[in-house]
Amino acid sequence: MKTREKLLVAVLMAFVHFIASAQSNSTNGNALLEEAKKAIAQNNAIHFDLYAKNDGSVVRLFAEDACILMPNAPALCGREGIAKFFKDAFETGGVRSGKITTLNIYGDGHEFVTEEGLYQVFDANGKLVDDGKTLVLWKKTKDGWKDFRDSFSSNHPQK
Repeated sequence: MKTREKLLVAVLMAFVHFIASAQSNSTNGNALLEEAKKAIAQNNAIHFDLYAKNDGSVVRLFAEDACILMPNAPALCGREGIAKFFKDAFETGGVRSGKITTLNIYGDGHEFVTEEGLYQVFDANGKLVDDGKTLVLWKKTKDGWKDFRDSFSSNHPQK
């Protein structure tokens, strides 16, 4: 084989290897993202059941270094800050239940993914207390997918 032909064969082999590797990474990435989506759906499904217990168990859905980023207030970070957020919502906010609706999940499923969604919260009589939008950054931890940064905003003017 001539040098030029050898070079062409080497380039073609490298290209085939690159394409095969990219397809493998894409397939693996899709599986990782599907795993993240499933875990997020499971966490969201039990979020308000844990919250309604008012015993702090909802905090287990959050990473140890998580923060809640609510409007018009400083961030509440760590398990203690997040527990305070939920305790205050239950005791002074009158929130007893709610619903989280995922609209989209962005990312590759490796370390972080972002969930775009909607929320509704209700009082003890089932009356809507608030509804709005959420952006949640989820983090893959040794204990599975956990809420890492939770940001939300009401659809209603501030009172």
